[in-house]
Parts: sequence; C-alpha cells; structure tokens
Amino acid sequence: MDYAAARAKMVANQIRTNRITDPAVIAAMEAVPREAFLPAHLQGIAYIDEDVALGGGRFLLEPLVTAQLLQVSELAADDVVLIVGCGVGYDAAVAAQIAGAVVGLESDPGLAQTARRVLAEQGFSMVTVVEGPLGQGFARQAPYDVIVFAGAIAAPPTAITEQLAEGGRMVAVIADGTGIGRGTLFVKTGGIVSHRVAFDAATPFLAGFEPQPQFSF
Repeated sequence: MDYAAARAKMVANQIRTNRITDPAVIAAMEAVPREAFLPAHLQGIAYIDEDVALGGGRFLLEPLVTAQLLQVSELAADDVVLIVGCGVGYDAAVAAQIAGAVVGLESDPGLAQTARRVLAEQGFSMVTVVEGPLGQGFARQAPYDVIVFAGAIAAPPTAITEQLAEGGRMVAVIADGTGIGRGTLFVKTGGIVSHRVAFDAATPFLAGFEPQPQFSF
C-alpha cells in the first residue's frame, strides 16, 4: 500500500475540506506517518475517517478530530504540551511537529511501550512518554501551555485543570453519553478558566473519563 499517497489523500479530503486552515497543523498531519503507530493488521485502515480501535476500549482518534483539537489549541513553537491518554503516540507526534516539548501521559503500559518505541524510531526526541493515572495529569512537568485530551471526557478533572499555565489552553471533546460531543476550548486568564464550544464530534470516551451514573431515590 502507498501510505504516502493515502496520507496526502487524507489531508486533501478529510482535513482541508473541513475548515482546517492552520498551515502548521496541515503540515504536521502531512508529515507524520500515521500507519507507523499502528500494528501491522491495522495499518491498512490508518487513514480512514473513523476512530481506530486499539483494543481494551482505547482508540486512535480519527484524523479530523486530532486536527480540530490542535487547531483550536493554537499551538506555538515554544509551547509545552500535555497529551492525556496519548495511546500509541500519534497525537503527541503531530503536536511535536509544532510545539517545543510534548509530554504524553498514558496509563496502559503496553500502549506506553509502543508509543516510546515508535516515537524513537520516528525521531521525536522532544516527546516524553510517562505512565500514570490519566485523571491526575502529570504535575511534575506542569504548568502546561496546552493540554489535549485524546478522547471524549465528561468534564476535565480539577487536578488537570490546575496544571494549566496562565494563558494556557486546554482542549477536549466534552460529552454526556446521550448525544454528540462538543469540541471545547478552555482558556486560563487571570486564574479563571473559561470555555467555548468550537466544533461537534462523535468521539469515543477516553477510558476513565465517562459520565458518572446519577442515582435517584
């Protein structure tokens, strides 16, 4: 399979035609070989416009959602970025094409091992993959200029929000499990975090971030 041609087609048909206009994001999506982050039996579907199931309830987000999250975050060359639930490392690699340093937080040891291996093979020395509970973030490297959730969440945990730098941006698909999710930008200004909805997305939940059941008596 000609993966370079498939990647070019993905950018032309999925990215550029869906209001992705940031040249840095487009260039990053063009540069990173998505198939390299997937096991051999999934590489043939690396560039479809759907989430790719990795097993264990984890997914590689569809390319458009990755591009939308990064575009809304307005990544800059000197930003320090945290990817919550970095999985196999693809989103971290795309972000690293633009930002200065990226921390990929992953709770699954197998996914973290894959991410470290592929990122090293692809030359992404500016990405550090760390293991730990996703809901706690990674305070040791905080504060972060940008925080990206690589999956839908019911709400951002306070522990992670507190790791956002002043002027920092946090992006996530917020969903309640009953309908389509909302790609949302959170911005910290004067110590206060405000938010606005930027796009719609039917994104699977990041494990551990699903809505909590409500009990009634």
